[in-house]
Amino acid sequence: MIILYNPRSTRPRNRRLPLSVLALGAVLEGREDYEIVDGNLDDNPTGTILRLLQQREVEMLGVTVMPGPQMAAAVESCREIRRLHPKVPIVWGGYFPSIYSDATLNARYVDYAVRGQGEDTLLELLDALRGKKKFDQIAGLSFKDVFGLHRHNPERPMKGPDAFPWTPFHRVPVEKYLRPSFFGKRTAVHHASIGCPFRCSFCGIHAAYGNRERMENPQRTAAILRHVVTQYGADSVQFYDMNFFLREDHALELCERIAPLNLQWWCEARIDIVNKYSDATLAAIRRAGCTMIFFGAESGSDWVLKEMEKDITTEETLNLAKRIRQFDIIPEFSFVIGNPRDPERDTHETLGFIRTIKRINPKSEIIMYHYTPVPQRTAMYGNIDGQIAFPTTPDEWATKRWMDYTLRINPNTPWLARKTKDLIDNFETVVSSRWPTVQDIRAPRWSRALLKVLSAWRYAARIYAHPKELRWAHQFINLRKPKAESL
Repeated sequence: MIILYNPRSTRPRNRRLPLSVLALGAVLEGREDYEIVDGNLDDNPTGTILRLLQQREVEMLGVTVMPGPQMAAAVESCREIRRLHPKVPIVWGGYFPSIYSDATLNARYVDYAVRGQGEDTLLELLDALRGKKKFDQIAGLSFKDVFGLHRHNPERPMKGPDAFPWTPFHRVPVEKYLRPSFFGKRTAVHHASIGCPFRCSFCGIHAAYGNRERMENPQRTAAILRHVVTQYGADSVQFYDMNFFLREDHALELCERIAPLNLQWWCEARIDIVNKYSDATLAAIRRAGCTMIFFGAESGSDWVLKEMEKDITTEETLNLAKRIRQFDIIPEFSFVIGNPRDPERDTHETLGFIRTIKRINPKSEIIMYHYTPVPQRTAMYGNIDGQIAFPTTPDEWATKRWMDYTLRINPNTPWLARKTKDLIDNFETVVSSRWPTVQDIRAPRWSRALLKVLSAWRYAARIYAHPKELRWAHQFINLRKPKAESL
């Protein structure tokens, strides 16, 4: 038997379908005996796995691992499982081992790291464990040889979603994952593409999932969503694609197919791409149920956007903020602030830019992060090489210092002065109070009114320092923030 493990990554109220292990289950379905253990659903997933190991003959424990809380949970579980069952092969797959494959293999409790798309690699790895294939012939696999040295096989070419079977929804209690959100009472999730054709320098997606985007056929996407609606009563969906909209013809066809499902939905998209869409297409997107779109605006400085290789301009962002307002679609703009070249200038220009966005489209949701480069991209910034010594093991990544870095809560980057960091954090507190997020469906009306009243004078006077009264109010109200939903 094979165990597919999704370590805890979020609070129970925020859990969603474990798409990564379900994708692996899809290629195992009908050919292998397997079980899915989800730490977001199971209060004691390590105990569940240990019971399965005692009751059954387990050939492999496959663990999906994202940086942050899920990685820390994976470390805790795998360390204990290895102690009690040292002969069971433990395989890590997902974003963390794809980006940090050497650090992954430095853990004594990890035997293999699957980089990138894992479906075919999993099947071939099973053959190798059964003596039917050589480990060094498996594309996308990193492993330890007999001398303990790390071996990294060539990358595996990515395949589109259509190349693999449907999600085996019957393997999990779907109804427990359809949680309330701003978009509906029973929100599902779906991934309709893989890869990203863009080159943003601060992002590790290329290293994990390739520099081409392969999209699911609109007919199949609509069919899967129809199944989730009719069989499980979903009324909304969040699409987890890096770029849900790539081609206008594809977007139109998809919207025409899913419009009859009456779903409200959220997705991610590129500013430059959506800006090129016609008014008719944007109207069709709204009619199909699109309520909010996440856009990586990243900076209010054109020189930073150029350095990031973002391939957009601040003018394009402002045009989109103004244009999308007429279609009643809420834009969610994300900013990565504190560029190493000149963090003070980037910060001041971006904060002013956010104020401009709010003037053009007050409904815009704003998400702010501190600039935290991934290891693969630090070399492009000559002034930060050698300033960050990244962890070499999952255990070190799981410490508070590096968890804060991963989550961009308090990254302690050496180029960001304390006063600049405080300015970013204080500004975020004031803006999030002046315009409380619409995504917290629990917040009563009076709480939003209180935050707006308390913050109005600060925002108008541009006084952001020491917003103690606002932080107290946030603690009292416990207003949820979109970027903290995974904590």
